[in-house]
Amino acid sequence: MLVGFMASRPGRWIRILAGAGLVCGGLSSGSSRGGAVALLGLVPLMAGALDVCLLGPLFGHPWRGSDIRRGLGLPEEERLIKSRYERLPPHERVLLH
Repeated sequence: MLVGFMASRPGRWIRILAGAGLVCGGLSSGSSRGGAVALLGLVPLMAGALDVCLLGPLFGHPWRGSDIRRGLGLPEEERLIKSRYERLPPHERVLLH
């Protein structure tokens, strides 16, 4: 269940925000240890942004978040940020074709 959450949209946002916090906190310290923390923070930041779950193989799942969601039967999520058009109810969307 942990891997399913980490592959979901909220799990990806948590990884991105945690990674950004580690990068900002590490860089603000100005020490070599802070630089190491900043480099370490790039791992969850990039993994969340690229839809890769590093815990997946440890629990017998693939790397890619879309494959994990498909394998667990979770709804497929297209984007990390929904556009205004995607947030509209289906009856309010206008299709031009």
